[in-house]
Amino acid sequence: MERREIVKYGESVLKERAEEVARFDDGVRSLIDEMYRVMEENHGLGLAAPQIGVAKRVFVYDSEDGPHALVNPRLIKGSGEQVSVEGCLSIPGLQGEVKRYECVTVEGLNENGKKVRIRAQGLLARVFQHEMDHLDGTLFIDKANPDTIQIVVPEQDVADNE
Repeated sequence: MERREIVKYGESVLKERAEEVARFDDGVRSLIDEMYRVMEENHGLGLAAPQIGVAKRVFVYDSEDGPHALVNPRLIKGSGEQVSVEGCLSIPGLQGEVKRYECVTVEGLNENGKKVRIRAQGLLARVFQHEMDHLDGTLFIDKANPDTIQIVVPEQDVADNE
């Protein structure tokens, strides 16, 4: 697979509904491996395939036991509520508060092609919802409270300008 990088806000793939993965094969495994690389290099908590220009229903995430993937994920159940600040690798420099479920149950195929059902809460539940939104062409800024969206300057840039 070619080396991919994160696509930025304005690219049409970020606003499209991604296609279901019809067959879990070596191409999907290769895509997942490439997504792990990109997520790690960019210090992300999660990454959806559209964020590297691939309109497939795949996302990866990093949990306490390392990176994992979900293929063709579906939200089965959501409960509770949490509001927290989110950002996005495809929209660098912006963040805002987004309301999400506190707990979610999702189904899909894992990185080995096995069907899984995962219950997540807190930050991991937020990551799942954020990445699943990407698969539907929705960005965090579409859901964020507009009054909370702000520009964030990385600390390194501030130090360089002093």
